Order: sequence, then structure tokens, then C-alpha cells
Amino acid sequence: MSTVINVPPGLRNVVVTATTLGDVRGDEGFYHYREYSAIDLAKSKTLEDVWYLMFEGHLPTAVERDKFVAELAPLRVLPEEVRAVLPAIAAAGPTFNPLAGLRTALSLLAAVRSLPPLWDADPVRRKADAMLVCAVTPTILAALYRLREGQEPLEPRADLTAAANWLYLVTGAEPSAVQATAIEHYLVATVDHGFNASTFTARVIASTGADVVAAIAGAIGAFSGPLHGGAPDRALASLDEIRTPDRIDSWVREKVSAGDRIMGFGHAVYRTEDPRSLMLRDIARGLGGDLVDFATTVEQRIVDVLAELKPGRNLYANVEFYAGVVMELCGIPRAMFTPTFAVSRVIGWSANILEQSTDPKIIRPAATYTGPQPPVPVP
Repeated sequence: MSTVINVPPGLRNVVVTATTLGDVRGDEGFYHYREYSAIDLAKSKTLEDVWYLMFEGHLPTAVERDKFVAELAPLRVLPEEVRAVLPAIAAAGPTFNPLAGLRTALSLLAAVRSLPPLWDADPVRRKADAMLVCAVTPTILAALYRLREGQEPLEPRADLTAAANWLYLVTGAEPSAVQATAIEHYLVATVDHGFNASTFTARVIASTGADVVAAIAGAIGAFSGPLHGGAPDRALASLDEIRTPDRIDSWVREKVSAGDRIMGFGHAVYRTEDPRSLMLRDIARGLGGDLVDFATTVEQRIVDVLAELKPGRNLYANVEFYAGVVMELCGIPRAMFTPTFAVSRVIGWSANILEQSTDPKIIRPAATYTGPQPPVPVP
């Protein structure tokens, strides 16, 4: 008889596998991609550099980077079969749901390109499929947004970086260098972040030998939840609700008293300030403006009031709080805040899928049954 091991709710602190991709050291307020500090990479490298690092295991040389960028350019262009259905996807439903649309479009892409199960594909094909999904994701998301807004989708530009391309595809205008750099820092900082819910979901599906898109679609589903990737716009909405500095304390106390979660604060792993939030706060201050001044005031008061109401919990601003501020200042509409997060995280998901595909063991945990004791006669 096999031994059953009871673990904490949410698998908290349970190690499920080994990885070479990175880790989060929550007590230190530090996380890394492979052997490099993720924040150092965000401040000094492009998204393409870090994409290469996650897929290939090392930072690219200048020659390798140029070749990699050249390979990406044609992959960003949508197949005609996918392009043709985007208007119907964008128009579906009374409210715009870009992540649901992305799942739908990627599933069609998998059929159009006949993506094989990971189990049947060799490493070269697996990586090629992952590259395609990562490259085309921003194009799909931006096209869905523009179609929903009654505008024509734009074609990706080979002369723009991945970050600048994203801003161009969404807003229709070539971004300033300051805006492109701000969004690039954000994208690099959110490529990967340990075994979060969406990454773990992707690896579970990959462990079955399913195709790359199946694993990505599952990750997107997990990511769309407001307790995971779906929080940046909600965090910024909090600033709208508070409106003025004199309302901060009462707003926080009302939320806590009602048992509501304050979006943009607290993290499942960090017991210090979130290093991504610290970097984004600096970026926001560099962009400047009344919104930044108000956000920093709100952040400090919320932290202080939460420390009073929830002593010992160490609740600080997380990545979503200032992510929303930075994206707003760079012209990204709020409906596209979480999709912007997905544009970078799809790279991390894909790297994890590729790593998981080398392990032949399916992930198959157990559950403790707590219902009525069987067997009961069937009526």
C-alpha cells in the first residue's frame, strides 16, 4: 500500500520538482532567472535577451541575439486562418474578455499548425512550437482589443523591440523611448516567478504529454483569476475609489472590516517588500505626475493601516499596484493591463513547459476523501 503524505493547504512550501529556470526567495525579497537577479536583468537587458536566456540557458551574444530577433519577426504574423476568426472572438459577449479570446485563438492556432503532443515531438519541435506561441500572443491580444474598439488590427513591426511593438500594436502609436523602456522593465520583471498557480498548471498539463498550446491555455485560465494575474486594473481601481488622501484610512478600515481583500497588497511568498514593486515604483516616479504622487501616498498609508489592523502579517504593495500605475502612464488601457502581464509570462510558462517535457513522469497527486463513508447501498 502506498504512503499518503498530507501537505499544507495550497501546497504551501511543498517542493514538487527541481528546476534550473529560477526561484523566489520570499524572506529575502529576491528572485532570479537562472543564475541572474531578475531585477538586475530587468534594468539592463531586453525582453528578447531574457527570452533567449530562459529558452537556451545563457544570455545571448550579439550575434545570437540578432539571429534570435530575426527568427521572431515572422512568427509574430498571424496565420490567415486565425486572423479570419478574430473579429467574431473580439465581438463575443457583452464585456471584453481578452484572455478568454486568447485561449480560443491559440487553440485554433494549434489546429492550424498541427502542433503535436509534447510526448511525440522532439526537442527542436517543442522549442519551435513554444517560440511560435510566445511570439504570436501579443499580436492576438492587441488585435482583439483593437477589433473590440472598432479599429483595424496593426501588423507587428520588425524594426521595433518586443516591448515597443506591444505598445504600438495596442495604442496605434510608436511609443517614446521612455515609455518603451518602462514597459520593457516591467515585462522582463514578470517573465517568471517560481511555481505560481499558472506555472504549476502549465507544468501539470505538460506532464501529460499534451501539446504546448494545451498547457499554455491552462496556464492562461489560472492566470485570469483576480487572485493571480487579474489584479493590476483592480489595484488601480482602488485609487479611483479612494479619490483623495483624507479618505485612505477610512477606506482601508472599511475594506478590512468587511473582510474584503485589498488588491495590490500582500503576496503569497514575500515577507518583505516585493522587489518588482520597488522597481516599478522607481519607474513610476521617473514618469512623474499627479497619479504617481497620489499612488505613493496611498501605498504608504495602506501599509501603515494594515500593519495596525493585521500585526505581524507584513503586508506590502505587490507587483500589481505599481504595474497599473506604470501601464496607465504609458497609455495602455486598463482592459489590457492583465494581457500585458500575459505577454511576458507566456515566455516563463513556455520555458517551464519545455523543462517539464523532459520528465516522463506524469504529475498525479492524491486527495483526502472527506465525504460520507462508503460503501452505502445505492437507492
